[in-house]
Amino acid sequence: MTDGDWKIFIGSGKPHDGINRLPNPPPWRPFDTPVLKERQWPRNEEEDRLHSTERGRTFQADLRMVEAVNAALYLRRPLLITGKPGSGKSSLIEAVAFELRLGRVLRWPITSRSNLQQGLYHYDPIGRLQEAQLTKATPHIGNYLRLGPLGTALLPTGRPRALLIDEIDKADIDLPSDLLNVFEEGEFPIPELERLDIAEPVQIRAYSEEESFPITCGRVRCHQFPLVVLTSNGERDFPLPFLRRCLRLEVPDPDFALLAKIVASHLGENIANQANSVIDDFGKRRKGGELATDQLLNAVYLVIGRQDIPAEERQRLADLLLKELAAARLG
Repeated sequence: MTDGDWKIFIGSGKPHDGINRLPNPPPWRPFDTPVLKERQWPRNEEEDRLHSTERGRTFQADLRMVEAVNAALYLRRPLLITGKPGSGKSSLIEAVAFELRLGRVLRWPITSRSNLQQGLYHYDPIGRLQEAQLTKATPHIGNYLRLGPLGTALLPTGRPRALLIDEIDKADIDLPSDLLNVFEEGEFPIPELERLDIAEPVQIRAYSEEESFPITCGRVRCHQFPLVVLTSNGERDFPLPFLRRCLRLEVPDPDFALLAKIVASHLGENIANQANSVIDDFGKRRKGGELATDQLLNAVYLVIGRQDIPAEERQRLADLLLKELAAARLG
């Protein structure tokens, strides 16, 4: 990171605390909720690795990706990434979370049944009623509430969370519109708590974590707007108000040089230097149909990386591993 460089995320693949340089949000995006409880995030090299995936450590972000991520951080806006399957859309946020020490990425995989409520929180009234019947006492409501991935990302903490909303294409037609107010305000109510009018904070467990956080006045409002990345395969159109609230990035197919860097980052320079023929073959096949970058990595790992595979079998393996995805769907 050079002096005077505005970028917080630089795509170096090396963890740092540059997120502490993030300036205040624009005046039209104020988030000032007090931090009642701080969460834990990676603070050293050992914790960096524990909180990251292999994709987070090896992903190769190009300049357009780096600029888009930084714009999203500065403006406190979600980033909608569109690209073909296997183009690295969901890996980018892993790289950002690893480099900026944002902790584990919260993941919300979208299906046709996904709705806003699932993303925010879950309440189990039946379980609470059953306990009341067994104990003849009123169970604490906080024991039957749990935040969802989006709800957890909006907790007021000093360092923003990283949230992946994966394959938003699959969502019901209403979900993108339902997200608008949450993205705009950075907050949401929990009506079950609002109705009780409880003065003291209620401890609620976070998504995929055992840790609980205090919720006051039945509302969750962020202190730092999370880094939200939504991925799309480009299979549907989204409402204009939804698009207006997102920054948009289209991920093109990587060229030969970037493919070589990807192979080197995963398998080492030595194997990458021997993989030119497989990368060339991958590029030619990709012009005729859809192929994903992880298919290339699989092919290089076996065809080049395994010296115990007989030469006469290598081409057959390449043909097997580099089959077009469209053809596979038809089959």
